[in-house]
Parts: sequence; C-alpha cells; structure tokens
Amino acid sequence: RSYLQGDPNVKKINAHITKKVADKLEEIFNKDRKAFEEKWDSLGLFVKYGMMTDDKFLEKANKFYVWETTDGAFKTMDEYRTEAEVLQKNKDGKLVVLYTTNPVQQDAYVQQAIARGYKVVKMETIVDAAFINNMELKWENVQFTRVDADITDNLIDKGEDAESVLSAEDTEKLKSLFNFQKEGLNVNVEVKGLSADAPPVVATRPELMRRMKDMAAAGGSMASWYANMPDEVSLTVNGNHSIYRDILSRESEEMREKMVKNLADLALLSQGLLSGNSLTSFINRSVELMEDKSEVKAD
Repeated sequence: RSYLQGDPNVKKINAHITKKVADKLEEIFNKDRKAFEEKWDSLGLFVKYGMMTDDKFLEKANKFYVWETTDGAFKTMDEYRTEAEVLQKNKDGKLVVLYTTNPVQQDAYVQQAIARGYKVVKMETIVDAAFINNMELKWENVQFTRVDADITDNLIDKGEDAESVLSAEDTEKLKSLFNFQKEGLNVNVEVKGLSADAPPVVATRPELMRRMKDMAAAGGSMASWYANMPDEVSLTVNGNHSIYRDILSRESEEMREKMVKNLADLALLSQGLLSGNSLTSFINRSVELMEDKSEVKAD
C-alpha cells in the first residue's frame, strides 16, 4: 500500500532484498558467465528496471549488466568501453554507444557502422527507450545514438567535415531536385561530401524526435500528440557519389527527376517510411527506368 512506501522499516527491508538480489546476480555472473548470458533474455528486463529505479542496485549492476552486440557477443559496460572508446569517442570526450532496435530492418545501417569498426548493441525490449534516457543521466560521459540517427560519417561527431567534389552550382541543382514533399513526412535535404563508396543518399531520423515518439508510443509521460506528429526525416545526399555526375549531365529534366526520386524512395524504404501510394509510385517508376535503360541498350 502507498502509505507503507514511506515507512522506514519497509525501506530497510526493500534495500536488503535489493542488495541480496544484486549480490546473487553478481555471484552467478562471476561463477558461470556463460549460463548468465544464456538467461539474459529473461533477466535483462528486470535488471534494467532495477538500474533505472534504484541507484544502489545500479552500483552493483554495473559489474554484471551485459548487452548483446550484433555479432552475438555479450559485453559489460567496461568491456564495451575498452573495445569502442578509440573509435567511438566524440569531440566532447563522450563514448557514443551505437545501438539498434531492429537488427533486421536496420541492417543496412548496422553493416555500414560495422564496416567502420564500430560496435553496435541490441536494444530491443519495451523498457529500452526509457533505459537509454535514464542511463545517459547516470553514466558519466556516455551518449546513446541509434545507428540510423544520422549518416555513418556523422554518428560519431569528431568535428571534421569532408568536402564535396560538386561545385556550388551543381550542389544547389542537386538539392533542388531532392526538394520534394512526401505525405506524412517532414523531409530535410542536405548535400554533403561523404566517402565515394558511401550510399548516394541516406535517410535518417533525428535521435531526439524519434525518442520522443518512441516514448509516447510506449505510453510514456510524453504528450500523446508526439506519437501523431509527422516523422522527421533527413535526406543526406552524398555529393561525392559518381551517380550524380550522370544525373546532372542528363538533358531530360523528367529523367533527372525520376532518377532522384527513386534514390530518395530507396533511402526512405530502408527506414520503413515508404507505403501506400508512395510505394506504388516507386515500383512503377522503377519499372519505367528499367524499360528506358533497356531501350537505350537496344538502340
């Protein structure tokens, strides 16, 4: 009952039980880590809840809390920090923990991060949205970023900017081609100089706004209207990709628009943001482009 929660004796009992549970979990972890990891799917949810709600439990849990990386390994926070801090420390000295909430849907982003040598952890439970926000406050110099929150070059902000090979005029032309609206989406377009082997365009969802929507969808304390807001999407166009030299050299404005819209739709599709009429238009346009290409070869 609520009036008992403030009772000193109840608090002592609660603290004692919490300590015993934490000590037992630490004992199991130290004695047979493999067995502990095998049970993590069942234990993890309760451990995370305890870490969020009880600072004494958090102190002990820091020794045995593990998260699974996308390659199937389990790492404590200290182990993750040791392996990742060289590549994943940003310009402010914070360790950036990269995570995925859906390894299958976000596979393209996960693979791009892994190719850079980054370590990506799985955060797939119903409490993870709250856990991430909570741990950013409690863990010193730690920042969480989902793998699709930005282009791979920007996931770890090192304060460095690459240059685009496009002229200022071509950059503006390209930006105007991508500057179209999608129903239910707020789309922001930016042309940047990325590595030549990076995708021609990447769709990302800003971390802060996505977290708010996730919390609202999970029934958190956020205002319910967050869940009904249009999705914020950033389209980052890789000005250094060779495909844009081909697109900008085309004489047909219609063909340029078709090619650019298809690239944008492919990026949105990777985020699960293409459906209904937009998806149908993408399929039809793709067929038209293939037919145009076949006709050119035949000629």
